[in-house]
Amino acid sequence: MTLIIAAILILSYLLIATASLTKVNKTAIAIFAAAVGWVLYICYGTDFVMSQHPSEYTDFLGGAVPTSTAVKHYIAQNIFLKYVGKGAEIVLFLLSTMTIVEILNNNGCFDFLAELMRTRNSRKLLWMMTCITFLLSANLDNITTTTMMLVVMHSLIPNRRHRMIYGCAIVIAANCGGALTVIGDPTGLLLWSSEAVTATRFSASLAVPCIVSCALPVFVLGRMLPERIDIEWAMPYRGDDTNLSRWQRIMMLFVGIGGLWFIPTFHNITKLSPFIGALCVLSLLWIVNEIVNRKLMDVDKMIQRRMPRALQYGVIQMMLFVMGMMLAVGVVCETGAVDWLARNIDYHVHNIWVLGALSAVMSSIVDTFATSLSFISLYPVVGAEPITEWADAGYMMSFVQNGNYWKVIAYSTAIGGNFMLVGSLSGLALMKMERIHVGWYMKNVGWVSVIAWFIGIAFLCMMPL
Repeated sequence: MTLIIAAILILSYLLIATASLTKVNKTAIAIFAAAVGWVLYICYGTDFVMSQHPSEYTDFLGGAVPTSTAVKHYIAQNIFLKYVGKGAEIVLFLLSTMTIVEILNNNGCFDFLAELMRTRNSRKLLWMMTCITFLLSANLDNITTTTMMLVVMHSLIPNRRHRMIYGCAIVIAANCGGALTVIGDPTGLLLWSSEAVTATRFSASLAVPCIVSCALPVFVLGRMLPERIDIEWAMPYRGDDTNLSRWQRIMMLFVGIGGLWFIPTFHNITKLSPFIGALCVLSLLWIVNEIVNRKLMDVDKMIQRRMPRALQYGVIQMMLFVMGMMLAVGVVCETGAVDWLARNIDYHVHNIWVLGALSAVMSSIVDTFATSLSFISLYPVVGAEPITEWADAGYMMSFVQNGNYWKVIAYSTAIGGNFMLVGSLSGLALMKMERIHVGWYMKNVGWVSVIAWFIGIAFLCMMPL
């Protein structure tokens, strides 16, 4: 049964990797793998529980006779809910940030972006879009940032070939910016909530590699553009086109984005899950929104206010995909297959840089979050529990809090999404919006991203633990 459950996960990875060819949604695949995996696990629950949690199960029984019903209750209450909780932390954080972006966008707080980009100089516009996307994705999730910036870009640039170039820069900047902070990407959020990294050390270590991995491909993209391009200036439609003053919009932007910056400090002070801090920011922004829009709250025009459907669908899909993958990988962990794999990797590979290269390649084909989750699940954080019987002291230091292994995996999986567009939801959003083929992307941009990853890894190698 362990082999069957593991085979289901491997098959789901293959289907996710070929989703652009089979046209089967990767979120549906992840959810299906999670559901089937846990159903099969609970059917053979007694065998799995007695092999992985014998003492805990004995304490749970408290002297009662073990039955099939008792083991199902134990799995549901003590095993399954643990993985639901881990997934829910990330999903609730994404839901909070999505709602924050929706409130800000509906009030025109991001209209300043279009004002900043009033230039016909193609390279200047390219670097403006790149920098804005990089900074926003470091504070919001990268799929939200990507879709929002693609909508802005699509409204500004009429030429499709130019949109393809600018769209590639936006995806690259979103993936690199998301990898820079613990709140910019589900992988960083997972590492942070697992106490594998701290927010400040994580960002300080990945700052130079992420900037290099973003700047080099964008520089090459800039050489593909003419000196000047045609731009269309049009105000975005937001239903009622709210008449908030400039200072009100700046205030809401400060509450929303500034509040997200405070979340790491909030977590360090309270030790509560990061999504609680995100919900606090959302509640404050919601209150400010109702105060400044009090004259419009009961007006029918409020119903017309909307976000682009692509953004809403993309983020909701991302949330369901995260939950599905957390549960699917979790059930394989509970079978003991992941521990067996980790021991064999320790014995035969025993090198975190090789694992980083493998994760980069895998994330470019399968999916960035699915890949990072798989590699992160191989090892616990040293200090909480022993790692493996073959790990020497020097190698073990890579798995302490803020160890190199966590940074290498986070960086490699994020940048691996830039090798080919199919490796990230941001890339898939661009492919659908601008009908870009993987071959064109690899020929013009992908190979540069591979070189940039090597340079970033070199910087990580030179940095102290």
